[in-house]
Amino acid sequence: MSGPLHKLVSWRVSWHRAAPVCPGSDGPAQWIEEGRDQVSASGTAAAGQVEHMLRQVTPGRYDAYEALLQALADGRIWMLLWHGRAGSPDAQYGNMEIGGLGYAPCVTSAQELSASGWTRSHEVVAGRDIARALFPDRWGIWLNPHAPGGGVGVPWLDLRRIATGLDRMPAGPLRLTEPAVELPQFYALLTQNAHHTPAIRSLHRAWVQPAFGTPYLAIGLDLYDTSPPSVEAVRAMMRQSIGAVPEGLPVSTVAMSDEYDPITMWLRANARPFYDRDAHAAPAAGGYGYPPARGAY
Repeated sequence: MSGPLHKLVSWRVSWHRAAPVCPGSDGPAQWIEEGRDQVSASGTAAAGQVEHMLRQVTPGRYDAYEALLQALADGRIWMLLWHGRAGSPDAQYGNMEIGGLGYAPCVTSAQELSASGWTRSHEVVAGRDIARALFPDRWGIWLNPHAPGGGVGVPWLDLRRIATGLDRMPAGPLRLTEPAVELPQFYALLTQNAHHTPAIRSLHRAWVQPAFGTPYLAIGLDLYDTSPPSVEAVRAMMRQSIGAVPEGLPVSTVAMSDEYDPITMWLRANARPFYDRDAHAAPAAGGYGYPPARGAY
């Protein structure tokens, strides 16, 4: 990639001839210039893998969509520049809005670039690089919007997964609910240990069912500060508590300070803490850390 990644600018989009596909969304889902395209053989192969996996994606095929994300992480795409040229200070990507989410349009190969009829400049960018550049501002990418059917959208939550590692975050869309599994010993031990860990402000929980993968219990950690000693104290708290979890039940943690994590966003909007240091000095007797009934405070 040459130069910094660029800002986005809006324009009206009239490419969509049919309902576009955006299987990873959990919410409201280079044009050829002679001498400009310098793509290595390995880059061409990676682009071919992106196009191959793109053809497999249909609504509900989350396994194919996950494979597409992996191909994007290892490959490159052709970003469409609305203003300027690749590497120039005034270069800007275009953007489009689908279903309330923002996307930067792009194509998957020089051949698709030619087929699209785009006459402005473009920039060939590694998939991980564009993911790192766009997700913090909550922008996704839209692959081949000129294609029959309207192309495929990759929302910013999935760009975040590409940027940080697909194996480190669950595959969306996620189904998030209050945990139904009864774990009184674990919750009692966890709230007791949290009460003796000054860094902990509150604890939250959710049952997470990924679109692709094993369901698990997520514990949201709300800390007073994130200094190294505090983080290590919280890790020790979890190590001391995890032994009370039944064998085979996966448990993960999320930081309540992470403004980009979809589990954290759901917890803040939908779940009260089951331990809250500011609300009560100790866990309620006999409650095993469960929140009081609605209206109790």
